[in-house]
Amino acid sequence: MKTTLKDIVITGVGIHSGMPVRMAIKRSDRPGIFFRRADLPGAAPIHARWDNVTATGLWSTSVGRAPNIVHTTEHLMAALFVCGIDSAVIEIDGSEVPIMDGSAKEFIELIGNAWGARPQSSLKKIIVKKPVVAFRSEIIKKMSVFSRFALWLHNLKTGRREDGFVRLAPNPDGLLIRATLVYPDKIIGTQSAEILFDGTDESREKFLTEFAATRTFGRIWEWGHMKKRGMGRGANEHNVIALNQDSSGTLNKLQCPDEFVRHKIIDAAGDMFASGGWVFGTLESYKGSHALNNLVLKKLFAHPDNYDIIEGI
Repeated sequence: MKTTLKDIVITGVGIHSGMPVRMAIKRSDRPGIFFRRADLPGAAPIHARWDNVTATGLWSTSVGRAPNIVHTTEHLMAALFVCGIDSAVIEIDGSEVPIMDGSAKEFIELIGNAWGARPQSSLKKIIVKKPVVAFRSEIIKKMSVFSRFALWLHNLKTGRREDGFVRLAPNPDGLLIRATLVYPDKIIGTQSAEILFDGTDESREKFLTEFAATRTFGRIWEWGHMKKRGMGRGANEHNVIALNQDSSGTLNKLQCPDEFVRHKIIDAAGDMFASGGWVFGTLESYKGSHALNNLVLKKLFAHPDNYDIIEGI
């Protein structure tokens, strides 16, 4: 079990509420990552774990139950994983983790400046023994009739097909994340990327230089629709890649042509850390999502034959 050497204070705004938020990552002797809502007196700590994920809408992962809930945890969780931190209490005075620059880079830098290098080998290991797979169709079946109709209309407009899946399979070398996006948008199209988290300095450096700074993204007409509904109020040209009206380009400059799929690697790494440790397995994500990432973890932990656990140092 590893924790921070000193408290880390981070301030910013929530991407959906647009409200300022102050967050402090504090030392803890208790295993696990816990959020504590400082603005809700007496609220119980929220364990940031797969079985506490209660919402995966709005292109983000949320833990807890309203009103004691924290949204948009994935980028911070990815940073904690890369930094080797598996024990912390995160005090936050609002319902959203600050979006920062839309990536994991600033979180990693702030955390890294506080604790120095920490090996991933000290983390608890979740060993995948049998393949499990989660399909997008399973999630759609559980939607309300209204939500399915709205999704049908959205896909009719965008040309998107709902054939996505996320599969976890054994891998003795660490966590290999292999992601593929297939978007009808001209600027995205089909993109693939992968990275192996094997605990080496080279693996960490690869993530820091090639993935950590990539930003979340959305279509400009989608963000406009969300803001009318009181969401996406904290989104701007500094923290979101905005696709233009016909999705042929972006309103702000890309860091690299495949920044979209590289950001999905951040999301997947953060969602997998909600397992409670370092997943040893190959995560194949085809048109993946936060909902699929959480569902595949639920399927993994549904039967003890699917996994082994090796406690951290």
